Amino acid sequence: MSLELEYDESGEDPPATPAATLVIFRRDAAGGAPQILMVERSTAMKFAGGAAVFPGGRVDDADRELAIALGGSDEDAIDELAARIAAVRETLEETGLVVGIRQRPTLEEARRAREILLAEGLLERALTAMGWELDLDALVPFARWRPKHRHLRVYDTRFYMADLGTGAVDLLVDATENTRLFWTGAAEALDHADNGRISVIFPTRRNLERLAQFGSFDEAVAHVERYPSRMITPFVTEENGAKWLRIPGDAGYPVTGEVLESASRG
Repeated sequence: MSLELEYDESGEDPPATPAATLVIFRRDAAGGAPQILMVERSTAMKFAGGAAVFPGGRVDDADRELAIALGGSDEDAIDELAARIAAVRETLEETGLVVGIRQRPTLEEARRAREILLAEGLLERALTAMGWELDLDALVPFARWRPKHRHLRVYDTRFYMADLGTGAVDLLVDATENTRLFWTGAAEALDHADNGRISVIFPTRRNLERLAQFGSFDEAVAHVERYPSRMITPFVTEENGAKWLRIPGDAGYPVTGEVLESASRG
């Protein structure tokens, strides 16, 4: 199939798997731009294998069940709550970090919660065992991406932001899906991608470019108040004889596309 047909906007949207990802900020001890946490995915993974991405993954049925238990009143509210729950769960699984919780756990408590989650497979079990309550308002909606290409698997991914402050925490790699975790400035990550040190897919590059605009988490929050989270669906244009993969120009992204043939799509 040709690249442009993969992004054919005619007809119904292909089925999409709900997913969530979390952009975790921490302050730079040296006073520079804020750092964000990235994970490098195993090359064995079918989606974005070998790429550096933000922590996250698909929304599970158990995430929806917990969203309903928390009072999700309609499908939209349930979908939103379930995505935030998935972001909290996936972050704990993949990195050992506790976000979106009212309590301030110790490192040992965080490790114990992760052990319970990995053993039981349910965030609710870990919350109950540790006596924790969710604080899903701590996750700030950043964007929502849903490609329309005709790949076998399409993700409808909600991006959130969270602030760790000093970020003095341990990190634990989920070796089944990821090979390493690392803190980096957004501009630094783009430089690494340009120099071949890491690989990033099209949505990650666009979001890194957007994140590189911010000198603090507060600046990022102010930005999303001006440009609230919205659905981003890439589309193809023809410019000067070349195919470009584009996103809308009014969603807060400083760079809105690149030549289609060079775009890594996972």
